[in-house]
Amino acid sequence: MKLRLIICLMMVCCWCQSWASDDEWLSGLVQPGQFAPLPRAEDPFWRDSIPEPMRASYMKYGERYLGKPWQVLPFSVFAEFKTNGNRVNYEALCFEKRRQLAALVMAEIIECKGRFLPDIVNGLGSFCEETWWGLPAHYGKKIPMRGDQNVDLFNAETASLIVWTNYMLRTQLDAFSPDLTRTVDSEIRRRILDPALRGNYWWKTAGMNWNPWICSNWLACVLLCETDRERQMDAVRQIVAAMHAFMDAYHADGGCDEGPGYWDRAAASLYEELSLLRLATGGRFDWSGDAKLRAMGSYVYKTYIGHDYCVNFADSHDNKTLQQVNVVYPFGLYLNDPVMREFAAYLGQRKGILTDPAALYDKSGNFPTLGRELFFLRHVSEFALEQPREPLLRDVWLPDLQIMAARRGRLFVAVKGGNNGENHNHNDVGSLVVYADSEPLLIDVGVGEYTSQTFSSGRYSIWTMQSGYHNLPQVNGFDQKDGKQYASRVVSHQPGRLCLDIAGAYPPEAGVRSWRRTVQAGKSAVSVTEDYELSAFQTPSRLMLLTPVRPVAGKPGVITLGGHRLRYDGSELSADVEDISALLDPLLRRVWGDEMYRIVLTVKSAALKGKVNFKIEE
Repeated sequence: MKLRLIICLMMVCCWCQSWASDDEWLSGLVQPGQFAPLPRAEDPFWRDSIPEPMRASYMKYGERYLGKPWQVLPFSVFAEFKTNGNRVNYEALCFEKRRQLAALVMAEIIECKGRFLPDIVNGLGSFCEETWWGLPAHYGKKIPMRGDQNVDLFNAETASLIVWTNYMLRTQLDAFSPDLTRTVDSEIRRRILDPALRGNYWWKTAGMNWNPWICSNWLACVLLCETDRERQMDAVRQIVAAMHAFMDAYHADGGCDEGPGYWDRAAASLYEELSLLRLATGGRFDWSGDAKLRAMGSYVYKTYIGHDYCVNFADSHDNKTLQQVNVVYPFGLYLNDPVMREFAAYLGQRKGILTDPAALYDKSGNFPTLGRELFFLRHVSEFALEQPREPLLRDVWLPDLQIMAARRGRLFVAVKGGNNGENHNHNDVGSLVVYADSEPLLIDVGVGEYTSQTFSSGRYSIWTMQSGYHNLPQVNGFDQKDGKQYASRVVSHQPGRLCLDIAGAYPPEAGVRSWRRTVQAGKSAVSVTEDYELSAFQTPSRLMLLTPVRPVAGKPGVITLGGHRLRYDGSELSADVEDISALLDPLLRRVWGDEMYRIVLTVKSAALKGKVNFKIEE
């Protein structure tokens, strides 16, 4: 224990920035039991300061759960992950139960008449009876065991939901029975505070979403539930050390290599930690001026396409922004970034946040994050005054991730280089997406439903992970290979134009000496040039292009995609269209619809050196 404390302190002290020293902010850390970051449910703020349409939305949503029985999560469904690889069945039950509690709690906070309290009491009892609060994909055994309280993403997330419930409704729950709140506190300690404090978990030094996602929830539990000063400070030191590890691993350009779909659980969860620590130290702990943190925040609008679409490289279950408003806006306030604030206001206007915020609960990827919702509502008056503005940036360049985005006329294009060993990686070095009027033409499909195969040695046998199902060349019959060593090299970049040599992303047997892919954004077209040199010819190389728009082949050299055209030189390339709709699982169908096509442009020449091109025109 002492050695771990010394290591944590060394990691914290090595971070030399302009903010106050560790001793200064640690000495100012709020005492256990004294942290009061939000007005509790009985405070008139929740009746007087929340717009009436929003209040009505929360209460109406809560009413749908009045009297509804609490789901018992069956071991047989938990075990499916180990028996047949399915994880979505258990997750659906688990997330809906947590959505139920969040909805009831929000309704009771807003109304505060006790109408929802009996269901909340029964819900807390049901949660205390669950063996483990996490997901089977993150657990070593076929069924959860009471004595094995492994700390994963979702038992931390559940703990946060319950600890905020206990904090906000403490008066009402104590009035029902102090034994209930004491039982909840005991469960938080047993399931999160003890194992997180003692465990040498890998995520404490990780440079990906698990680190801040878990730590932000752990920190909320520490500040709201921990009663021992020494344990409180030990936990906070460890959390801050983990924050430094996450920041150190992040790219200087602020890019999230896990993709925008994970930004709200990576950089945004880090912000939540920072916000809580600033509150818990009376403002002494403040990273708001850090350049890398500012870049991490701005990534959310730098990868924005339009019509809610984001550039969805890497794993992404949905490339549309959904519930991010309730964290984008407070994060923008923390950074004093007007573009983030205006973007949040735009998203809020588009999604009806000020009129029907609870409608987003059903569209959430898992379940509403209660703490985020409450902190957002603390700023709702400021939010209502923000000028909504869609951040349609003309040019973006993230040099560390090698991501370029450009907007010209009605067309938007984004290209990525990087390597095939990134977090939540797909073999997609050099891939691109093209949107027209903010609607998809050439796409990155993303990822379907997670299964036991997704994060196993069989990951790259899944079609969505393969370069052959991204907008990339297949060279001499070979797709790209997974691994950090399979990477691209930036040949040149200027606004709207990127040239990458992607030869390094292919295995040696592909015989690729160089493959320079140049993507140029023009006023009325996006053009792609493939300039290649091979060491041997084995089979014709093919260019793969994926689209949810049904392609209509006309005369050689033209394929129509809705109101746009794919043009190529028929003397250099032949074209085929494959209907791959049958590959889509239910999740991908919800994202893209029921149709998906792969356009295959085959290089006719057998020469070892050559240059071909195609373009998407308005």
